[in-house]
Amino acid sequence: MNQTRTIENERLRITVKDTGAELCSIYDKKEKREIIWQADPAYWKRHAPVLFPNVGKTYPGNVRYGGKTYPTSQHGFARDKEFSCVKNDNTEIIHQLTADSETQKVYPFSFQLSVLHHLEDNRLTVRWLVENADGKTMYFTIGGHPAFQVPAENCRESTEQKDYYLTFSEDKEKITYILLEPESGTALAETEYTLELEKGRCPVGTGRFDRDALIFDHGQIEQAGIAFPDGTPYVTLSCEGFPNFGIWQAPGAPFICLEPWWGRCDNYGFDGTVDEKPGIIAIKPGETFEAVYTIVIGE
Repeated sequence: MNQTRTIENERLRITVKDTGAELCSIYDKKEKREIIWQADPAYWKRHAPVLFPNVGKTYPGNVRYGGKTYPTSQHGFARDKEFSCVKNDNTEIIHQLTADSETQKVYPFSFQLSVLHHLEDNRLTVRWLVENADGKTMYFTIGGHPAFQVPAENCRESTEQKDYYLTFSEDKEKITYILLEPESGTALAETEYTLELEKGRCPVGTGRFDRDALIFDHGQIEQAGIAFPDGTPYVTLSCEGFPNFGIWQAPGAPFICLEPWWGRCDNYGFDGTVDEKPGIIAIKPGETFEAVYTIVIGE
């Protein structure tokens, strides 16, 4: 049974599903609009899945560890698993997922993943805690995938998606990105492209995502957002310390995803074991990995 959990204050109402601990609504009471994409399967059936234990795809659809090969699915299994809700008070929702016999078939580690959603004013903080409950070093990547409705609902003036802006830190004049190899969905890391910015922003325009996601490595993005055509902030996502970031849209879809990642898909042709993967997170027995990002609505 896919239950949902809700917290709210004077400005926002937040809803999270037990399945996948997935954020499925940020309702802006002030502007009377839903911010999160509502999962129309004509474009994309999800809202804001948690990506674990792998971000993106592996090459060629599996990982090798301890002399064995384990099949993987895009973005991992957590987004489809039923989490336990261990807290739901006025300001915070906490979900937990623990390894079981099914996860062990595709991921040979014992773990506990906690996903926390904390609401304060116009700010939602998302916190991940990954605990290694195994007797050996554990390897994984983890990421967020929130999709924001663009154009926004209930705008005072009619707007088109192409006239919105992607925004970054104001001091950035350009950032580099890589693209995916179409058949495998893994990264073509040797070819970099440049996104030119003016005062830290660029128009969404048309055709921006014709070649799938834009992938930003090297910790270039600690803040990314979407602004209205007049330049005022719509959504701002902050992810200090995150090494990777993705921006994606399904072809022609009325949403844009801002995706903070710790680690990413494999490079095309990667033939190493999971512990050799560039950017892999490794935590020892008993250790806990923690990462936090925030979503701010408006100014």
